[in-house]
Amino acid sequence: MADILTPALGESVAEATIAKWTKKVGDPVKRDELLVELETDKVSLEVVSPADGTLGEIAFAEGDTVTPGAVLGKVTEGAAAPAGETAPKADEAKVAAAPKGDGDASVPVQVPTMGESVAEGSVGTWQKKSGDRVAKDELLVEIETDKVAVEISAPADGVLTISAEAGSTVTPGQVIGHIAASGEAAAAAPKAEAAPAKAASGSDDPHLSPAVQRVVAENNLDPKSIQATGPKGNITKADALKAAAQPQAPAAAAPAKAAPAAPPRADQPREERVKMTRLRQTIARRLKESQNTAAQLTTFNEVDMSAIMALRNRYKDAFEKHHGIKLGFMSFFVKATIAALKELPAVNAEIDGTDIIYKNHYDIGVAVGTEKGLVVPVLRDADVLSLAGIEKGIGDLGRAARDGDLTLDQLQGGTFTITNGGVYGSLMSTPILNMPQAGILGMHNIVQRPVAIDGKVEIRPMMYLALSYDHRIVDGKEAVTFLVRIKEHLEDPQRFLLDL
Repeated sequence: MADILTPALGESVAEATIAKWTKKVGDPVKRDELLVELETDKVSLEVVSPADGTLGEIAFAEGDTVTPGAVLGKVTEGAAAPAGETAPKADEAKVAAAPKGDGDASVPVQVPTMGESVAEGSVGTWQKKSGDRVAKDELLVEIETDKVAVEISAPADGVLTISAEAGSTVTPGQVIGHIAASGEAAAAAPKAEAAPAKAASGSDDPHLSPAVQRVVAENNLDPKSIQATGPKGNITKADALKAAAQPQAPAAAAPAKAAPAAPPRADQPREERVKMTRLRQTIARRLKESQNTAAQLTTFNEVDMSAIMALRNRYKDAFEKHHGIKLGFMSFFVKATIAALKELPAVNAEIDGTDIIYKNHYDIGVAVGTEKGLVVPVLRDADVLSLAGIEKGIGDLGRAARDGDLTLDQLQGGTFTITNGGVYGSLMSTPILNMPQAGILGMHNIVQRPVAIDGKVEIRPMMYLALSYDHRIVDGKEAVTFLVRIKEHLEDPQRFLLDL
């Protein structure tokens, strides 16, 4: 018998939960066929059959907790192998027979590698149906992961057969369909390549993925006016969003085309049920776990941004010319935060059981809002970086987050988090801890307000600061002192520039 083992779960992940068995004891299984799904606090994992045979034993039920290396069950080898081997051949014969011709070949449509640390994705809406003829490089479907949407195009001309329906969970390398290509199909494809596309759509619009279609419809865009930067000349969602942010003069030039894009409200359903994305599910689960675990409390202060703004305005042009990057506010906040963390190490610590782990390194998580949700990439060893190094590092992480190119390593291991709701206009908030961290700093909108300065009322650019902290290891005195230190450093930036 072959053991079904729990795989390695990743750095700092000690256990997983059995989410679902796809087979019952006694069911025939094939080698590499999905048997069980595991869930951790960071990612979902799939465990496949180690051999052909019959599922002989299930050692853990759904909902049980397992650790790496645990035997989940056993496969009795050999019993079901012959039957399992004949089915694919029959399917391939059926697929190959779709176009005319006895010598047709079937080309698999496979899920590509979706990036480091991305183990699975969900099949989006197919642009074609089984039996439809497709042209090579024509967009077929999008695979949605918790970081990015991956487009899959046809690998050949021919007739499509779909084997993984919309909503299915798939892994890199998995075959989700076949294209039966014949001599007739190959010969007909070049002639039909331009005309069928127009016939199907009634126009010469570029082909759009579902995500792009939504942006185009919601913003009343003309697809032909959008500059495409995607592979094979496809319009990406980022292209559509960029076009939506620009003045919409083209829409006025084509009123007849733009008018039907937004249906009347009366024609829209009163409610619409949409499945949460993988990223949104992870965000929801982790935020609730944070509330249920930590004794969270928030303390507030305000900072006069006059000194930082004056310093930035004075040197921003020279800074950008010398370092090749704009000088923002975030680098000052990171520097001030690290200075406060060094003075109050409990805010940079975490709880592990009955132990407190004090961190002597400063890996700062910076919350980034993306189209799919909030992610917190980590700026490593921020204490040894200059202001320019911090700005470049945050800029690189922000671009990777928006492009869906972040790795799992870039999303874990932070010691403290900074989130800036001010970019969206937030005046005040109570941020939720990014567990297992003990503190998170909330920045907010800069507002001109009257304040008392040396007995006189003056208008100053003021920002509210919020520190949410884990009261299990951080006392109120430490939390208040932490915010006061940040306030002092920002109102007198020479302090941390001179390491005072």
